[in-house]
Amino acid sequence: MSAALTSACTAAPATTRPPYTAAGTAPVIAPGEPGEPARTLAPNEAATAVPAPTANAADVRFVRDMVIHHRQAIDMSLLAPTRASSGALKRLAARIEDVQGPEIAMMAGWLREQGQQVPDHHTAHQGMPGMATPAQLEQLRAATGTAFDRLYISLMTAHHQGAITMAAKVIAAGAHPKVREIAEDISVTQTAELHRMARLAPPARD
Repeated sequence: MSAALTSACTAAPATTRPPYTAAGTAPVIAPGEPGEPARTLAPNEAATAVPAPTANAADVRFVRDMVIHHRQAIDMSLLAPTRASSGALKRLAARIEDVQGPEIAMMAGWLREQGQQVPDHHTAHQGMPGMATPAQLEQLRAATGTAFDRLYISLMTAHHQGAITMAAKVIAAGAHPKVREIAEDISVTQTAELHRMARLAPPARD
């Protein structure tokens, strides 16, 4: 290698890799109104262009009614440990308590966030789908053994069907994404429990 070339190589400044910079950030997608497409927001729009979700009357009515609805399901299920004859039915009743108790707390919290009153435990429920009447509840409290199992399954089946009807209505008419999520979860969970209750139902009496 010539002296000139050696000198040039020696004098050449060392090159360094430039610091890494991200090419960009992930796009922010703003959901459209019902029937409208979503759109991609520019970075300077993202913080302000997505409005906070707003509840409508259907959302509030559904959540208030479902708090009352769930409370009755728990009241009926609390009878099972001392009155039911079927171990599987007792386990189903315990599951209903375990699932619906936290759902009541979540829905009550949502109502408070919206500035709405949480309904009292004994709020009237005339016309609410699937609710047992006071006379039916008294009959359930008086029943034991297989008679309890049969009546519990009958009343809880109607109760779950009513809840699924209520969920379908708010999915169609509501506006708040959290309420839609609650309604969808209730529909899926209670549909599965309806199938389970159909398998647990004691044979009809002659």
